[in-house]
Amino acid sequence: MAELYGEPLISIIMAAYNVEKTIGTAIDSVLAQTYANWELLVINDCSSDNTASVVRSYTDQRVHLLNNEKNSGVSVSRKRGMEAARGEWIAVLDSDDAWTADKLEKQIKLAGETGAELIFTGSAFMDDTGKPIDWQLHVPQVLPYRELLKQNLVSNSSVLVKAELYRKHYAVGDGLHEDFAIWLAITREGIHAYGIDEPLLIYRVARSSKSGNKMKAARMNWNTYRYIGLNPVAASYYMCWYMVKGLLKYRHLK
Repeated sequence: MAELYGEPLISIIMAAYNVEKTIGTAIDSVLAQTYANWELLVINDCSSDNTASVVRSYTDQRVHLLNNEKNSGVSVSRKRGMEAARGEWIAVLDSDDAWTADKLEKQIKLAGETGAELIFTGSAFMDDTGKPIDWQLHVPQVLPYRELLKQNLVSNSSVLVKAELYRKHYAVGDGLHEDFAIWLAITREGIHAYGIDEPLLIYRVARSSKSGNKMKAARMNWNTYRYIGLNPVAASYYMCWYMVKGLLKYRHLK
């Protein structure tokens, strides 16, 4: 059903590749949501482990498994999920992260109160093993384009965004932070991102992830600035902000 008792359908996109050890935690956190009108689209990117079997073990009819014919990468996999999504809203949850049970409910409530079309949240953190890290990422109530350029505080797994905006500005490319490019393109239109300063996302800090390699992450950030059309001077200016704010942020996650 597109709507359940007047509540809009949220399509949750989860790309998955060889994540048999963590994807169950991610899916369980979706099943625990107090907001019930959602569909979960898990895109299995030709995993060689038991990822697909773990997903198939869930009998809830709102959980759907899509299998790629060939390994295509995370941005292409999310694009497939986007194309299959039926909801008015889209949320993204990485297969190694998790949500608190009230995450979607609080975001939909804020959307109704403010008319927000892009909503993100603060984050708690865990290590590779799932052990909590004693630090929380705080976020502002409103984040306009110029401030977002200085630091990407919009964690991908925390977002709830209108599906039409997500489709319009979707970016594909493993050489850039494609999620950052999407949020920049949306806010550049004058649409502010609204933050809920609560740790509704539990982000797993994995040293093997793209963000775990700081030099690679910096190159990807530069590529993102250039992708959205910043000239080299402007990109250099915001890269300075990125490096300073990144050092302040990641000192807590060592």
